[in-house]
Amino acid sequence: MGDQITANRKDAHLDLCATGDVEPRQNSTLLECVRLVHCAMPEMAVEDVDLSTPFMGKRLRYPLLVTGMTGGTERAGKVNRDLAQLAERHGLAFGVGSQRAMAESTGRAASYQVREVAPTVALVGNIGLYQAVQMGVDGVRRLAEAIGADGMALHLNAGQELTQPEGDRDFRGGYPVVAALVEAFGERLLVKETGCGIGPEVARRLTELGVRNIDVSGLGGTSWVRVEQLRATGLLAELGAEYSSWGIPTAAATASVRRAVGPEPRLVASGGVRTGLEVAKVLALGADLGGMALPLFRAQQEGGLEGADKALQLILAGLRQAFVLTGSRSCAELRRKPVVITGELKDWLAAL
Repeated sequence: MGDQITANRKDAHLDLCATGDVEPRQNSTLLECVRLVHCAMPEMAVEDVDLSTPFMGKRLRYPLLVTGMTGGTERAGKVNRDLAQLAERHGLAFGVGSQRAMAESTGRAASYQVREVAPTVALVGNIGLYQAVQMGVDGVRRLAEAIGADGMALHLNAGQELTQPEGDRDFRGGYPVVAALVEAFGERLLVKETGCGIGPEVARRLTELGVRNIDVSGLGGTSWVRVEQLRATGLLAELGAEYSSWGIPTAAATASVRRAVGPEPRLVASGGVRTGLEVAKVLALGADLGGMALPLFRAQQEGGLEGADKALQLILAGLRQAFVLTGSRSCAELRRKPVVITGELKDWLAAL
Protein backbone atom coordinates (compact mmCIF):
# COMPACT_ATOMS: atom_id res chain seq x y z
CA MET A 1 0.00 0.00 0.00
CA GLY A 2 2.78 2.42 0.93
CA ASP A 3 4.61 1.85 -2.35
CA GLN A 4 1.45 2.66 -4.35
CA ILE A 5 0.98 5.90 -2.39
CA THR A 6 4.55 6.86 -3.24
CA ALA A 7 4.07 5.96 -6.92
CA ASN A 8 0.85 7.98 -7.14
CA ARG A 9 2.66 10.93 -5.57
CA LYS A 10 5.44 10.67 -8.18
CA ASP A 11 2.98 10.85 -11.07
CA ALA A 12 1.19 13.77 -9.41
CA HIS A 13 4.55 15.55 -9.11
CA LEU A 14 5.17 15.04 -12.84
CA ASP A 15 1.74 16.45 -13.74
CA LEU A 16 2.32 19.53 -11.63
CA CYS A 17 5.88 20.11 -12.87
CA ALA A 18 4.78 19.72 -16.49
CA THR A 19 1.98 22.27 -16.39
CA GLY A 20 1.56 23.74 -12.90
CA ASP A 21 2.70 26.95 -11.27
CA VAL A 22 5.59 25.33 -9.42
CA GLU A 23 7.95 28.30 -9.71
CA PRO A 24 6.41 31.06 -7.59
CA ARG A 25 6.88 34.35 -9.42
CA GLN A 26 8.05 36.15 -6.30
CA ASN A 27 10.97 33.73 -5.86
CA SER A 28 14.32 34.68 -7.35
CA THR A 29 17.64 32.93 -7.70
CA LEU A 30 19.20 36.44 -7.45
CA LEU A 31 21.30 35.57 -10.50
CA GLU A 32 19.99 38.81 -11.97
CA CYS A 33 22.25 40.47 -9.38
CA VAL A 34 25.33 38.82 -10.94
CA ARG A 35 26.99 40.46 -13.93
CA LEU A 36 29.93 39.01 -15.81
CA VAL A 37 32.36 41.51 -17.29
CA HIS A 38 32.55 41.76 -21.08
CA CYS A 39 35.88 41.28 -22.84
CA ALA A 40 35.82 43.23 -26.13
CA MET A 41 38.89 41.41 -27.47
CA PRO A 42 38.80 37.80 -26.21
CA GLU A 43 41.62 36.66 -28.55
CA MET A 44 40.12 33.19 -28.82
CA ALA A 45 37.78 31.07 -30.93
CA VAL A 46 34.68 29.26 -29.73
CA GLU A 47 36.49 25.96 -30.24
CA ASP A 48 39.16 27.08 -27.77
CA VAL A 49 36.66 26.74 -24.91
CA ASP A 50 37.23 23.57 -22.86
CA LEU A 51 34.38 23.01 -20.44
CA SER A 52 35.35 19.49 -19.38
CA THR A 53 35.32 18.76 -15.67
CA PRO A 54 35.71 15.71 -13.39
CA PHE A 55 32.70 14.42 -11.48
CA MET A 56 31.98 11.11 -9.76
CA GLY A 57 35.12 9.52 -11.19
CA LYS A 58 34.32 10.44 -14.78
CA ARG A 59 35.15 13.33 -17.11
CA LEU A 60 32.19 15.41 -18.26
CA ARG A 61 32.30 17.37 -21.52
CA TYR A 62 30.19 20.11 -19.94
CA PRO A 63 29.94 21.20 -16.29
CA LEU A 64 26.27 20.35 -16.05
CA LEU A 65 24.24 17.86 -13.99
CA VAL A 66 20.69 16.94 -15.00
CA THR A 67 19.44 16.89 -11.45
CA GLY A 68 17.34 14.06 -10.02
CA MET A 69 13.62 14.59 -10.29
CA THR A 70 11.57 11.43 -10.75
CA GLY A 71 11.21 7.65 -10.76
CA GLY A 72 8.88 4.95 -9.51
CA THR A 73 6.32 4.76 -12.33
CA GLU A 74 6.27 3.79 -16.01
CA ARG A 75 5.91 7.44 -17.02
CA ALA A 76 8.78 8.46 -14.76
CA GLY A 77 10.92 5.70 -16.28
CA LYS A 78 10.40 7.18 -19.75
CA VAL A 79 11.48 10.61 -18.48
CA ASN A 80 14.58 9.14 -16.84
CA ARG A 81 15.59 7.17 -19.93
CA ASP A 82 15.16 10.12 -22.28
CA LEU A 83 17.06 12.57 -20.09
CA ALA A 84 19.79 10.02 -19.30
CA GLN A 85 20.22 9.39 -23.02
CA LEU A 86 20.44 13.15 -23.52
CA ALA A 87 23.16 13.38 -20.87
CA GLU A 88 25.02 10.47 -22.46
CA ARG A 89 24.84 12.14 -25.88
CA HIS A 90 26.32 15.44 -24.67
CA GLY A 91 28.64 14.32 -21.88
CA LEU A 92 26.69 15.60 -18.89
CA ALA A 93 26.03 13.98 -15.52
CA PHE A 94 22.57 12.59 -14.78
CA GLY A 95 20.73 11.97 -11.53
CA VAL A 96 17.60 9.91 -10.96
CA GLY A 97 14.88 11.09 -8.61
CA SER A 98 14.31 9.71 -5.13
CA GLN A 99 14.58 5.91 -5.09
CA ARG A 100 12.15 5.69 -2.20
CA ALA A 101 9.54 4.04 -4.44
CA MET A 102 12.13 1.46 -5.48
CA ALA A 103 13.10 0.81 -1.87
CA GLU A 104 9.43 0.17 -1.02
CA SER A 105 8.86 -2.08 -4.03
CA THR A 106 11.65 -3.70 -6.05
CA GLY A 107 9.19 -4.01 -8.94
CA ARG A 108 9.59 -0.29 -9.52
CA ALA A 109 13.36 -0.53 -10.05
CA ALA A 110 13.07 -0.49 -13.85
CA SER A 111 12.00 3.16 -13.82
CA TYR A 112 15.44 4.10 -12.44
CA GLN A 113 17.55 1.82 -14.61
CA VAL A 114 19.05 3.80 -17.49
CA ARG A 115 22.33 2.04 -18.22
CA GLU A 116 20.92 0.42 -21.36
CA VAL A 117 20.58 3.83 -23.01
CA ALA A 118 23.34 5.64 -21.08
CA PRO A 119 26.16 3.13 -20.53
CA THR A 120 28.91 5.65 -19.77
CA VAL A 121 27.03 8.60 -18.25
CA ALA A 122 28.06 9.80 -14.78
CA LEU A 123 25.00 8.40 -13.00
CA VAL A 124 23.89 9.52 -9.55
CA GLY A 125 21.38 7.59 -7.44
CA ASN A 126 19.15 9.36 -4.93
CA ILE A 127 17.55 8.80 -1.53
CA GLY A 128 16.21 11.11 1.14
CA LEU A 129 18.22 11.60 4.32
CA TYR A 130 15.48 10.33 6.60
CA GLN A 131 14.78 7.29 4.42
CA ALA A 132 18.53 6.60 4.69
CA VAL A 133 18.25 6.86 8.48
CA GLN A 134 15.68 4.06 8.34
CA MET A 135 17.36 1.75 5.79
CA GLY A 136 20.98 2.19 6.89
CA VAL A 137 24.17 2.25 4.86
CA ASP A 138 23.73 -1.23 3.41
CA GLY A 139 20.26 -0.37 2.15
CA VAL A 140 21.53 2.79 0.46
CA ARG A 141 24.43 0.88 -1.08
CA ARG A 142 21.99 -1.68 -2.53
CA LEU A 143 19.99 1.12 -4.18
CA ALA A 144 23.13 2.46 -5.87
CA GLU A 145 24.28 -0.97 -7.01
CA ALA A 146 20.85 -1.88 -8.38
CA ILE A 147 21.02 0.89 -10.99
CA GLY A 148 24.78 0.83 -11.60
CA ALA A 149 25.22 4.31 -10.16
CA ASP A 150 28.61 6.00 -10.05
CA GLY A 151 27.60 7.89 -6.91
CA MET A 152 24.72 8.53 -4.55
CA ALA A 153 22.85 11.72 -3.79
CA LEU A 154 21.45 12.18 -0.31
CA HIS A 155 18.68 14.74 -0.52
CA LEU A 156 17.57 17.10 2.23
CA ASN A 157 13.97 18.26 1.96
CA ALA A 158 12.57 19.22 5.36
CA GLY A 159 10.55 22.06 3.81
CA GLN A 160 8.85 19.71 1.36
CA GLU A 161 8.25 17.00 3.95
CA LEU A 162 6.50 19.41 6.33
CA THR A 163 3.99 20.34 3.62
CA GLN A 164 3.49 16.79 2.35
CA PRO A 165 0.55 14.92 3.92
CA GLU A 166 2.63 11.70 3.98
CA GLY A 167 5.84 13.52 4.86
CA ASP A 168 8.34 13.06 7.67
CA ARG A 169 8.07 15.10 10.85
CA ASP A 170 11.16 13.88 12.69
CA PHE A 171 14.46 15.29 11.42
CA ARG A 172 16.82 13.97 14.08
CA GLY A 173 19.83 11.76 13.50
CA GLY A 174 20.91 13.10 10.13
CA TYR A 175 24.57 13.91 10.66
CA PRO A 176 25.58 10.44 11.95
CA VAL A 177 24.03 8.91 8.82
CA VAL A 178 25.94 11.36 6.62
CA ALA A 179 29.16 10.36 8.38
CA ALA A 180 28.41 6.67 7.83
CA LEU A 181 27.61 7.25 4.14
CA VAL A 182 30.85 9.19 3.70
CA GLU A 183 32.64 6.14 5.07
CA ALA A 184 30.81 3.91 2.57
CA PHE A 185 30.83 6.10 -0.55
CA GLY A 186 33.77 8.46 -0.04
CA GLU A 187 34.03 10.96 -2.87
CA ARG A 188 31.02 9.35 -4.60
CA LEU A 189 28.53 10.88 -2.12
CA LEU A 190 26.62 14.05 -3.05
CA VAL A 191 24.58 15.86 -0.39
CA LYS A 192 21.92 18.07 -1.91
CA GLU A 193 18.99 20.26 -0.98
CA THR A 194 15.78 20.29 -3.00
CA GLY A 195 15.08 23.96 -3.59
CA CYS A 196 15.46 25.61 -0.18
CA GLY A 197 19.24 25.93 -0.30
CA ILE A 198 22.23 24.89 1.78
CA GLY A 199 23.88 27.67 3.75
CA PRO A 200 27.44 28.11 5.02
CA GLU A 201 26.90 26.61 8.48
CA VAL A 202 25.49 23.33 7.21
CA ALA A 203 28.04 23.20 4.38
CA ARG A 204 30.94 23.60 6.82
CA ARG A 205 29.63 20.81 9.00
CA LEU A 206 29.12 18.51 6.01
CA THR A 207 32.64 19.23 4.82
CA GLU A 208 34.03 18.49 8.29
CA LEU A 209 32.31 15.08 8.09
CA GLY A 210 34.14 14.40 4.83
CA VAL A 211 31.44 15.23 2.25
CA ARG A 212 33.19 16.12 -1.01
CA ASN A 213 30.20 16.98 -3.22
CA ILE A 214 27.45 19.45 -2.26
CA ASP A 215 24.52 20.65 -4.39
CA VAL A 216 23.21 23.85 -2.81
CA SER A 217 19.88 23.55 -4.71
CA GLY A 218 18.70 27.00 -3.77
CA LEU A 219 15.50 29.01 -3.95
CA GLY A 220 14.40 30.34 -7.30
CA GLY A 221 13.30 27.39 -9.41
CA THR A 222 10.85 24.59 -8.75
CA SER A 223 9.53 24.95 -5.22
CA TRP A 224 8.77 21.48 -3.90
CA VAL A 225 6.95 23.17 -1.05
CA ARG A 226 4.70 24.73 -3.71
CA VAL A 227 4.33 21.36 -5.43
CA GLU A 228 3.12 19.82 -2.18
CA GLN A 229 0.92 22.85 -1.50
CA LEU A 230 -0.83 22.21 -4.82
CA ARG A 231 -1.45 18.59 -3.75
CA ALA A 232 -2.55 19.43 -0.22
CA THR A 233 -5.79 20.68 1.32
CA GLY A 234 -6.70 22.53 4.49
CA LEU A 235 -3.98 23.43 6.97
CA LEU A 236 -1.12 21.96 4.92
CA ALA A 237 -2.18 23.90 1.83
CA GLU A 238 -2.20 27.12 3.84
CA LEU A 239 1.23 26.36 5.31
CA GLY A 240 2.54 25.52 1.83
CA ALA A 241 1.34 28.89 0.54
CA GLU A 242 3.11 30.64 3.41
CA TYR A 243 6.39 28.76 2.94
CA SER A 244 6.62 28.34 -0.84
CA SER A 245 9.09 31.24 -0.90
CA TRP A 246 11.20 29.87 1.96
CA GLY A 247 14.88 29.33 1.36
CA ILE A 248 18.30 30.70 0.44
CA PRO A 249 18.43 32.01 -3.15
CA THR A 250 20.68 29.97 -5.41
CA ALA A 251 23.20 32.76 -6.07
CA ALA A 252 23.51 33.51 -2.34
CA ALA A 253 23.89 29.84 -1.43
CA THR A 254 26.52 29.24 -4.11
CA ALA A 255 28.73 32.23 -3.29
CA SER A 256 28.44 31.94 0.49
CA VAL A 257 29.09 28.18 0.60
CA ARG A 258 32.14 28.46 -1.62
CA ARG A 259 33.45 31.25 0.60
CA ALA A 260 32.78 29.15 3.72
CA VAL A 261 34.33 25.85 2.63
CA GLY A 262 37.21 26.99 0.44
CA PRO A 263 38.24 25.22 -2.78
CA GLU A 264 36.81 21.89 -1.62
CA PRO A 265 34.30 20.23 -1.84
CA ARG A 266 33.04 20.19 -5.42
CA LEU A 267 29.99 22.40 -5.60
CA VAL A 268 26.89 21.97 -7.75
CA ALA A 269 24.62 25.00 -8.11
CA SER A 270 21.03 24.16 -8.98
CA GLY A 271 17.69 25.75 -8.25
CA GLY A 272 16.23 27.89 -11.02
CA VAL A 273 19.26 27.73 -13.30
CA ARG A 274 17.65 27.92 -16.73
CA THR A 275 20.10 29.21 -19.36
CA GLY A 276 23.70 28.84 -20.44
CA LEU A 277 24.44 32.35 -19.21
CA GLU A 278 23.07 31.44 -15.78
CA VAL A 279 25.26 28.32 -15.71
CA ALA A 280 28.24 30.59 -16.42
CA LYS A 281 27.18 32.90 -13.59
CA VAL A 282 27.06 30.12 -10.98
CA LEU A 283 30.43 28.85 -12.19
CA ALA A 284 31.82 32.36 -11.75
CA LEU A 285 30.39 32.44 -8.20
CA GLY A 286 32.36 29.31 -7.32
CA ALA A 287 30.33 26.31 -8.48
CA ASP A 288 32.06 23.44 -10.27
CA LEU A 289 28.86 22.38 -12.04
CA GLY A 290 25.49 23.89 -12.75
CA GLY A 291 22.40 21.75 -12.28
CA MET A 292 18.96 21.83 -13.86
CA ALA A 293 15.94 19.63 -14.46
CA LEU A 294 12.67 21.49 -15.13
CA PRO A 295 13.49 23.13 -18.50
CA LEU A 296 14.74 19.83 -19.93
CA PHE A 297 11.81 17.90 -18.45
CA ARG A 298 9.27 20.30 -19.92
CA ALA A 299 10.99 20.18 -23.31
CA GLN A 300 10.92 16.38 -23.12
CA GLN A 301 7.22 16.37 -22.27
CA GLU A 302 6.47 18.61 -25.25
CA GLY A 303 8.82 17.12 -27.83
CA GLY A 304 10.32 13.90 -26.51
CA LEU A 305 14.05 13.25 -26.55
CA GLU A 306 14.64 15.45 -29.60
CA GLY A 307 12.69 18.31 -28.04
CA ALA A 308 14.89 18.08 -24.95
CA ASP A 309 17.98 17.91 -27.17
CA LYS A 310 17.00 21.13 -28.93
CA ALA A 311 16.50 22.88 -25.58
CA LEU A 312 19.84 21.62 -24.29
CA GLN A 313 21.71 22.73 -27.41
CA LEU A 314 20.54 26.30 -26.80
CA ILE A 315 21.73 26.09 -23.17
CA LEU A 316 25.15 24.75 -24.16
CA ALA A 317 25.57 27.33 -26.93
CA GLY A 318 24.74 30.08 -24.45
CA LEU A 319 27.29 28.68 -22.01
CA ARG A 320 30.06 28.62 -24.61
CA GLN A 321 29.17 32.16 -25.67
CA ALA A 322 29.49 33.43 -22.09
CA PHE A 323 33.00 31.97 -21.93
CA VAL A 324 34.06 33.62 -25.18
CA LEU A 325 32.60 36.99 -24.18
CA THR A 326 34.52 36.94 -20.91
CA GLY A 327 37.72 35.73 -22.58
CA SER A 328 37.68 32.47 -20.62
CA ARG A 329 39.00 29.22 -22.07
CA SER A 330 38.11 27.07 -19.06
CA CYS A 331 36.08 27.05 -15.87
CA ALA A 332 39.23 27.85 -13.90
CA GLU A 333 39.84 30.94 -16.06
CA LEU A 334 36.25 32.11 -15.66
CA ARG A 335 36.54 31.95 -11.87
CA ARG A 336 39.53 34.29 -12.04
CA LYS A 337 37.54 36.92 -13.94
CA PRO A 338 35.86 39.84 -12.13
CA VAL A 339 32.20 39.47 -11.17
CA VAL A 340 29.89 42.38 -10.37
CA ILE A 341 27.40 41.67 -7.55
CA THR A 342 24.54 44.10 -7.00
CA GLY A 343 21.26 44.58 -5.17
CA GLU A 344 19.71 42.07 -2.79
CA LEU A 345 22.47 39.54 -3.34
CA LYS A 346 24.94 41.91 -1.67
CA ASP A 347 22.63 41.98 1.36
CA TRP A 348 22.46 38.19 1.53
CA LEU A 349 26.21 37.79 1.27
CA ALA A 350 26.77 40.41 3.96
CA ALA A 351 24.45 38.48 6.30
CA LEU A 352 25.65 34.92 5.62
